[in-house]
Amino acid sequence: MYVAVLDVGKTNVKAVVVDTATGSELAARTRPNRVLTEGPYPHFDVEGIFAFFIEALRELYATLGFAAISLTAHGACGALLSDEGLALPVLDYEHRYPAEIEAAYDAIRPPFAETFSPRLPGGLNLGAQLHYLKSAFPEAFARVRSIVTWPQYWGWRLTGVAACDVTSLGCHTDLWRPHEGRLSSLVERLGIAGRLAPVRRPSDVLGPVAADIARQIGLDRPVPVHCGIHDSNASLLPHLGREPPFAVVSTGTWVVTFAVGGDLARLDPARDTLANVDAFGRAVPSARFMGGREFEILTGGSGQGTSAALARVIGEPILVMPGVVPDCGPFPRTDGRPTASLQGLDADEAHVAASLYTAMMTKTCLDLTGAAGPVIVEGPFARNRLFCEALAEAAGRPVMPMAGATGTSVGAALLATGAPTTPPVPEAVVAPGSLPAGFASYRAEWEQAAQAR
Repeated sequence: MYVAVLDVGKTNVKAVVVDTATGSELAARTRPNRVLTEGPYPHFDVEGIFAFFIEALRELYATLGFAAISLTAHGACGALLSDEGLALPVLDYEHRYPAEIEAAYDAIRPPFAETFSPRLPGGLNLGAQLHYLKSAFPEAFARVRSIVTWPQYWGWRLTGVAACDVTSLGCHTDLWRPHEGRLSSLVERLGIAGRLAPVRRPSDVLGPVAADIARQIGLDRPVPVHCGIHDSNASLLPHLGREPPFAVVSTGTWVVTFAVGGDLARLDPARDTLANVDAFGRAVPSARFMGGREFEILTGGSGQGTSAALARVIGEPILVMPGVVPDCGPFPRTDGRPTASLQGLDADEAHVAASLYTAMMTKTCLDLTGAAGPVIVEGPFARNRLFCEALAEAAGRPVMPMAGATGTSVGAALLATGAPTTPPVPEAVVAPGSLPAGFASYRAEWEQAAQAR
């Protein structure tokens, strides 16, 4: 079965056709996800994204065809719909709010024990976004008829049906009780219980593509649109047929660790740990940091892991310490400047230092969630051999990098076919012991310095 997946990442937007029989991506179209700065606050270019999706779907349907459309998108985002369309622009979660609005939100948000959602900066808690928009723009907010989570906004654009999904509501929103599978007390406190769109399973069919949109795409038959899923949970979904315990590390702008069979009791809200909610509504211990963004800051996207560069970085040692991006991850109380200067390093040495740093941060996330068993790496970092080797060595367990440009597309496509039964096979298994002996002391020094921060 061929499924078209519309994938809205924080950095890039993609339209992909997946063959669900083989788990392979047959074709893809990509564009940057631009944040617009004009208007009341930074917001996403929804019209640009939608125009890109229509054109990409038109091309992909003409060349390959597809039998269904599925949706996936980053978390910490939602859309406010009025009778005319968007009541307000779709807010970028990195926008920061006035101190008095932040304080007022802190006074009403539920405790961690209810939501397993830590307090995060800016709009990384969707509840904080809704509180800000209601406080700062009361007239526009009063026109809101329906609130949808981010994957489902695109489903609404395609079908006219408004919905939310459990994985997006369970993604550090403050709006969901993961243990109980229902909305949190914050929904009533914000006064949005009657306006939050119906909560659906990610695999549910919202409906067929609306007739006017179908004509633009060139569809010659009804094509169902599935409700959609939070992007990191899409990476997790193909592996849920595997026997626990195991961990899935979903990489992109964010590096998110899911500890299937892990320990919710170990989670520490002060260190960016949380309970995500998987496609079947189950709570999964998780931890995260902005690893893809940090890697780009450190390397500029250049360099490779040469043996000479590795020898220098481990030998000196050159330690990149958290946090390159402040206010998030397992070491949030940092100033946003890595303590090791990368001045004087060539591109390959910077690449090595950044790869080892990302591996050590990921190992910390594994520890915080009580993860055990093999570690499956999805997304761009699966192609970084040094990262996988360092993670295997640091964690003391096998690491399995998965093929494909992004694990989110394959996971989202599975929503159209039902639950996975056979877990995908990794490209290879990276066992501990691949790195030079000096990495043991490098790791010990990094961990000692990190714990002192």
